[in-house]
Amino acid sequence: MRLGTANSFDQLSDEELQAHMGIDRYGSFELTEAVRPSYDLQVVPRQGFRHDEYCDEASGDRIPVVMAAASRDFLLDVLMDLMETLGPVVDVVLESSHQGGHGHRDYYREHIDMPVLQSVLVDFEDLLLNDGCCGIAIVNPRRRQEVQLDEHKLLIAYGEPLQEFEARLIEHDVYPSPDIRFITEAEHVHSSSERFAREFDVLRSRLGMDVEY
Repeated sequence: MRLGTANSFDQLSDEELQAHMGIDRYGSFELTEAVRPSYDLQVVPRQGFRHDEYCDEASGDRIPVVMAAASRDFLLDVLMDLMETLGPVVDVVLESSHQGGHGHRDYYREHIDMPVLQSVLVDFEDLLLNDGCCGIAIVNPRRRQEVQLDEHKLLIAYGEPLQEFEARLIEHDVYPSPDIRFITEAEHVHSSSERFAREFDVLRSRLGMDVEY
């Protein structure tokens, strides 16, 4: 277990913490096992997307972004649809924070066929959806577009044009909601396990990522 932005979880009894971690549904929205919101629900998880902007610290460029939350039961399907907009051959990045205090590690693979990548990812659905220390990004560097499923299991699409990303989200009943707040914007807690850390290494090997990027 890894805390997000604050540590009020430390004030909970074991019984209170376990009860909170066991809640995986808020209305019609179902969370994966990867992350839980604050105990006092500063943000109530729900489905939807909004526009945002990413600032590249190196170049200073501002890149338009669509951020989305989708219910667990079709989250992987949405990811697969968003990925397909990037073209038949892509690069892929696996992101890991299984090392705890040692920060994130990124592993990069260039030029993988989309059907091959999707086939591999389906085999690792449990890891991708339920490991709070694993994220993945699929990149088309020529278009400067990227689709990410981050550690919080938020879907993030970068780069213009955004319309195709938006259309794919709406097809899955993930609708625009300008006032939506995401679980990252308040205190939250991540969950992982040694089993997921081992599975991450297997996935990394399957994708031919033997060297840290």
